[in-house]
Amino acid sequence: MTEEEQEAEWRAELAQTELDIAKWQGILDSTKANTASLKQEAAVLNAKIQKAKAFIKQKNVAISKLEKDIVQKNVHIKTLEEDIRDGHESLSQILRKTNELDEFSLPEVILANKDISDFWSDLDTFQQVNRSLEDMFNQIRAMKDLTLKEKVALDVQKDKEADIKAAAQIEQKKVEVNEKEKEYLIKINKTQEKTYTQVIADRQAKAAEIRAKLFKLAGGSAAIPFGTALIYAQSASSQTGVSPAFVLAILTQESNLGSNVGKCYLTDAVTGTGVNVNSGKVWSNLMKAPRDVVPFLDITNKLGFNALNTVVSCPIAPTGGYGGAMGPAQFIASTWKIFEDRLRDVLGHDASPWNAQDAFMASAMYLDDLGAGKGTYSGEIRAACRYYGSGGSTCSYGRSVMKLKESIQADIDYLIQYGVSRR
Repeated sequence: MTEEEQEAEWRAELAQTELDIAKWQGILDSTKANTASLKQEAAVLNAKIQKAKAFIKQKNVAISKLEKDIVQKNVHIKTLEEDIRDGHESLSQILRKTNELDEFSLPEVILANKDISDFWSDLDTFQQVNRSLEDMFNQIRAMKDLTLKEKVALDVQKDKEADIKAAAQIEQKKVEVNEKEKEYLIKINKTQEKTYTQVIADRQAKAAEIRAKLFKLAGGSAAIPFGTALIYAQSASSQTGVSPAFVLAILTQESNLGSNVGKCYLTDAVTGTGVNVNSGKVWSNLMKAPRDVVPFLDITNKLGFNALNTVVSCPIAPTGGYGGAMGPAQFIASTWKIFEDRLRDVLGHDASPWNAQDAFMASAMYLDDLGAGKGTYSGEIRAACRYYGSGGSTCSYGRSVMKLKESIQADIDYLIQYGVSRR
């Protein structure tokens, strides 16, 4: 298949998927308007499934096109890098020639030539070498600039590919869930095992269970109901654009890490030394002094807390770094100070790192600053890695957060689908 034929096939597939999506959206809208029943619910799910399948097909076409573009950009970058290497070799040869000519003074050049025409010929050669040297410098500089631009463009393409793949995978999982639910509804409609009212009651009971389950928090804070945590995350999302599920996933990951490092108190405000609340182990590197100790004292003083009796995280033993992270969002004091004024403007009071609602807002603000507000997979995993401190486009912390987000989003989707207010 030629490149033109492949492009034509992709365009045709995309056009068909657009028609399919519109068709099933129309069916979905008309079906929802019918009287509620087991049969009607199954029909709604079927329309959702077919629409999602068309969406997945559309994304797969986009992925194929991106994969082709990525291959082409990799080839182009490789060619440019080879040209730069060749340019360096040519430059070395020209520099060697220049050095050879520079070894002779003007009188030596004149005396070494038998007649004046030979002298002017050597002088012309010298000028040509210098011009070649300048041209080669310019060529290499231009190739390096182009290579850098191509690498940036390649990174953008890779992010797009990751985002589209993630979107397709999400839709595929929704298809699997809806297929299972559809088959269940068809089965009980045939067997009359349950009435539609009983199915609704089951769903409401499960929704209540999801809302009531405890959402654990780091930093010694008491767990709160998931429903409450979701309200806090949605409020933070309304201010920042960061997905509620992503905020909750970050805070869950921080809670998981916090359970492993333990709780500490600061004991020396000069050196930053502290002690484990439970074991009594002394940590000379609890907080970095004065960078984090000074703002920590200021934060606790404003809130009316005893700085030497306020829980912070202990250091992670193998890393050799500092502890001192505060509350559910696990901010160190110097980072919290960056957001203090912004938090006061939004919340209307001096925010506390140990207050769950305040911590959710601070976390969302920070994640937005790190690029998570776009809501893309690539933006969120990169923001998670930077939140943790490792940086990069992917990391084990970030992958763990994205997996947690998937599970949390499933619970949120269930609550939304079965009539729970998002507020």
